Amino acid sequence: MHLAHPALSMGGKRKGKIKFRNADEARKSRELDSDWKDLQKRWGIELEEKKKRRAMKAEPLSYTLSAPTGRDTVRLPSRDTGHSGATASKQIPQYTGTAILGIATMHKSNAVPVFSSDQAVDISKMRR
Repeated sequence: MHLAHPALSMGGKRKGKIKFRNADEARKSRELDSDWKDLQKRWGIELEEKKKRRAMKAEPLSYTLSAPTGRDTVRLPSRDTGHSGATASKQIPQYTGTAILGIATMHKSNAVPVFSSDQAVDISKMRR
């Protein structure tokens, strides 16, 4: 059985007993702890009451869903370009010349253009 990291244990984060060098340090530590707890008691309750009173004096929040002044959007009319949609679509390119006789398959589905009948014969005679 291996040892797991302490962060993986389910025992919590309990710290062990604090050890002091001598009794004088232990006494000072106990005094400081008790003074700190007294200070928290003395100021904590008054702060809570002060927070409550301040919260009760405040106005309740009201929400309005409108744009702030000066942020009104000016509506500009669109320009009519004579076509439908946001922009004109690009024309589909089509070959209109007479230089290419056709398309041949040379090797492993490699399409190549054929410009003359001699080229077509040469491509058909090629071996793999």
